[in-house]
Amino acid sequence: MIQIIAGEKGKGKTKVLIDKANNDIITAKGNIVYLDKSNKHMHELSNKIRLVNVRDYLIECKDEFLGFVSGIISQNHDIESIYFDSFLKITLNEDLDKEEKLQNLDHILSKFQKISEKFDVNFIISVSLDYKDIPENAKEYVIVSL
Repeated sequence: MIQIIAGEKGKGKTKVLIDKANNDIITAKGNIVYLDKSNKHMHELSNKIRLVNVRDYLIECKDEFLGFVSGIISQNHDIESIYFDSFLKITLNEDLDKEEKLQNLDHILSKFQKISEKFDVNFIISVSLDYKDIPENAKEYVIVSL
């Protein structure tokens, strides 16, 4: 399953994402991983959630990012959910023009859907886009629009 928390920068997506992760860990049967661009939110997350600073791993393109996520899943078959804060930044889409950004988002979400179905992993994503800018086929995944 894929879930998206959408909204322009500064609208409070990270708080919603952290609250959701902290609530989900209470009933989770597996592990939860939280990927971010820094360790800034370490003390806001439950100590049962594994925080990974993606920038520590020298990822340079969307394909390396997808390989990184697949590697995390392959190393721990008990992963129930992976949370992504600042999704466009950690997938290296931030500096692309709008059209390229949306194409990459669509590509990654398509891969995530396949991975989710095969390995039964939930992907919860915070993306700095207004709902109207989300690709049409991804709007069904939006659970919160700020």
